[in-house]
Amino acid sequence: MIDVHVLLLRDNHVLLTRRRGTYGDGMWHLPSGKLDPHESLPAGAAREACEEVGVTINPDDLEHTTVLHVADSGPTPRLGVFFHTHRWTGTPTNQEPDKCAGLDWFPLDDLPDNVIPYPLAGIRAYATGTAFAALGWTP
Repeated sequence: MIDVHVLLLRDNHVLLTRRRGTYGDGMWHLPSGKLDPHESLPAGAAREACEEVGVTINPDDLEHTTVLHVADSGPTPRLGVFFHTHRWTGTPTNQEPDKCAGLDWFPLDDLPDNVIPYPLAGIRAYATGTAFAALGWTP
C-alpha cells in the first residue's frame, strides 16, 4: 500500500489535522491518503491535500521529503511518500468534518504530544533531511 503525505509549511509551522472517528481518534496527522491506481505520487499528494484541507497545489510545487517504510500502521506494511510545499492556493479548511475534528498550525520544533507516530516520523525526517526511514520493523 502506498500513502502520500503533505507537509504544508508556513513560517516554520506545519499544518496538522485532528483525526475524528477513525484510527487515531483525537490525534494529529498530516493531510494524507492512499495513492489511486494510475496516479503519480505528486498528483496523489495534491489531490489528498485538496480533498482534506481544501487547498489547490500544483504537483510541480511539491518537493519530495522522504520515503517511510512502515510495518505497524495497519494489517499490511505501507510505503509512505512525504512531500512538502510552501505554495498553494486557498485557505486550509476542514473538508472532511466526519473524519477530522479540526486543523491547526504547529511549530516544527514544538509539535503536540499526540501526533500519530507514522506522520510524526515523516515530519522528523523532513526536519533532519532524512531521505529514507523505517518504522515498526523489528530486527
